[in-house]
Amino acid sequence: MALPKLNVPKYKLKLPSDGRTVNYRPFLVKEEKLLLLATETGNQADIVTAIKTIITECTDIHDVEELPTFDIEFVFLQIRTKSVGEAVDVSVMCPDDNETEVEVKIPLSDIKVIKTKGHKTDIKLSPEIILTMGYPSLDSFVEMNFTGGDTPGVDQIFSMAAGCVKQISDAEEVYEASDTPREELIEFFDQLSSKQFMMIQDFFETMPKLSHTVKVTNPKTKVESDVVLEGLAAFFG
Repeated sequence: MALPKLNVPKYKLKLPSDGRTVNYRPFLVKEEKLLLLATETGNQADIVTAIKTIITECTDIHDVEELPTFDIEFVFLQIRTKSVGEAVDVSVMCPDDNETEVEVKIPLSDIKVIKTKGHKTDIKLSPEIILTMGYPSLDSFVEMNFTGGDTPGVDQIFSMAAGCVKQISDAEEVYEASDTPREELIEFFDQLSSKQFMMIQDFFETMPKLSHTVKVTNPKTKVESDVVLEGLAAFFG
C-alpha cells in the first residue's frame, strides 16, 4: 500500500519587474538540503544550480536565467518565508562604533524591493551614444550574494557591464550586444572616460534591490541608529 502524500500549500506573488503573477510553494526538505549542501561548499556552480532548481521546482517560472537579479531575490525570499518562517534574526553592526553587533528580528514581509527614483536602463554616454542595459544574470546574483566577494572593482564592473548590455546605439545604427564578441564589448568599456564609467557604476548601484531599514540601539553607548540592509545576503548571508 502506498503511503499518503502530503498536501503542499500554494501561493501567488507578482514579480517586481513586470507585475507578472507567479504561483509558488514552499521548498521541501530535499530542496532545502540541496541549498544547504551548496552553501556549505561555497562552490558558485553548486549554488547556482541549487537556486535555479529551487525556483524552477517551487514556481511556474520557466525562464529563471532570464529574470532580473531583484526578481530572483524577491522570489527566493518569498519561497524561504513560506518554507521556514515569517521572520529572520539578523546580526547588525552598530554604525556609531563599528564594532558592536546586535541581534534584530525582521519580519520577512517587511523586506521590499526598492526602486531608486531616476534609475533608467538607458545610459546616455554622449549626445550620440546610448547604452541599453539589462540586469545581472543568475551567476552574478549568486556571486554578489553568497560567495563572500568584496565590492566589485573596475574589472568586475566592466565584465558585468559587458554581460548586461543589450544594445549600443549611435546616430546611425543600433548594435546588438548578442552579435558582438565579449572582448569587443570590454574594449568598448575600456575607452570610457571616468565620468562615463561612473554612469555605469551608478546603474548597478541604483538598480532595484531588496532593502529594509532597521533601528538598532548600541547597548554600550545607548546610541540609536538607522541601518539599511540591502541584498539577499544581508538577511540570509
